[in-house]
Amino acid sequence: MNDENSLWKGSSSQWLNLGPFIAALLLAIGVIIGGVFFTPAFIALVLPLAYMIWKYLVVRTRTYEITSQRVRVTSGVINQTIDEIELYRVKDTQMFRPWWMRLTGLASIHLDTSDRSIPNLVIPAVPGGAELREVLRQQVELTRDRKRVREMDFDEVGGSSLEDA
Repeated sequence: MNDENSLWKGSSSQWLNLGPFIAALLLAIGVIIGGVFFTPAFIALVLPLAYMIWKYLVVRTRTYEITSQRVRVTSGVINQTIDEIELYRVKDTQMFRPWWMRLTGLASIHLDTSDRSIPNLVIPAVPGGAELREVLRQQVELTRDRKRVREMDFDEVGGSSLEDA
């Protein structure tokens, strides 16, 4: 029975690239100033432009999809990688909103999972973070109920995380 529905799909905001874009812009200004004194230096303008395009594509091609059964992360500009986390493996979610994300209406969602390949997943700088976190939380609970899965934590020594009575 495969009743998997897509609940949310998106990618991070390009606000993540603000620092690299500013650095590339400053480098381009330096190249232009250098080009005034040494004309062949204008050829170096290709470097900051190529860097900006690459950073844009890296953020743009990394997509996140939350379905009724899993979280799927697709990434890669040239070669594509797809990784998935089953929803019943999500232990905890956190939402972070530093000041610059609050100003732009973005949030980062952190997932703590029992998945071996992705024990911690960050979905950075997405719009509607509070709503996304709530959808994710509800779907995790529904999936656990449907699959009859229960999450148990054990400490380093091997005992249960529940205190002894």
